[in-house]
Amino acid sequence: MSLRRRDFLSVVTAAAGTSLLFRSTGIQAAAPGRIRAVAFDAFPIFDPRPIFIQVETLFPGRGNEISTLWRTRQFEYTWLRTVTGHYSDFWSVTRDALNFTAKSLKLDLTEEQSQQLMEGYLRLNAWPDVVPVLNALKSAGLQLGFLSNFTPTMLQSAIRHSQLESQFDFVISTDAARTYKPAPKAYQLATDQLSLKKEEILFVAFAGWDAAGAKAFGYPTYWVNRLKQPAEELGFSADGTAENLKELPHFLGMLSWRSSSTRAHQPVAHLLVRSKSNTFFPVSETVTCKPDFSKSANFAGEINLAGGRGGLVSGL
Repeated sequence: MSLRRRDFLSVVTAAAGTSLLFRSTGIQAAAPGRIRAVAFDAFPIFDPRPIFIQVETLFPGRGNEISTLWRTRQFEYTWLRTVTGHYSDFWSVTRDALNFTAKSLKLDLTEEQSQQLMEGYLRLNAWPDVVPVLNALKSAGLQLGFLSNFTPTMLQSAIRHSQLESQFDFVISTDAARTYKPAPKAYQLATDQLSLKKEEILFVAFAGWDAAGAKAFGYPTYWVNRLKQPAEELGFSADGTAENLKELPHFLGMLSWRSSSTRAHQPVAHLLVRSKSNTFFPVSETVTCKPDFSKSANFAGEINLAGGRGGLVSGL
């Protein structure tokens, strides 16, 4: 693939602040080995906000109160059912949490309204930043999929509604283990199904507790902190944190470069370059990059291609 000079100039400008960006977003240390698959929780990909907008429509002025209690009970019920050993799938737990919320807040929630809110989980759309990032990661040869508490039906419905069928290679629901994250056997499903080591799978979390749970299990972990929450005080921190998916390709490049930094010059088979439009695209030709760790613990390298083209990139 031919790279235009203006794209590389953009890369130089954008990547000049890479060390500052990733230092501020909380990378701890890169995982050893090559990342071969990326397992997403549902909500880094799917946007749940329309469900809670519908709550406000049905109960004007009380949407935030209702949604907060519903979401809190939804996940508390998964944890309580895991601890007590009385499993019920995520669709049922979500409905039970909604019913509790209605009773607790003395809402006149009709069966029709309840069904309308529940079906919102089957009609989720992707966040605006999702498709360009998935395209870049797919082009780099990574396996992409889900490791989610959603039921298989919820996941497949959301994938179809978002028109993302071609993007994902695997769809794993913790329903298969009749448990929920952050139980270790829930995270174990991905290593078992993909026949990969823990360090070869990057887990992408939406919730801070899920990021901590995945890291405790042993996955390299990236937290998409769309809600801008503080990290949970659980003794484990995500390897990388950002408020959206846009920097995930760069983060993956840094993981790969950390694992191969023992040589001064490292051939790279896949590169992801950010263009002026802030999208990422792969470079198909093999080039030689020289990593420079003198100013940052993270990778900032220089690339030289035929014709004097050059810039700063992330290698996969």
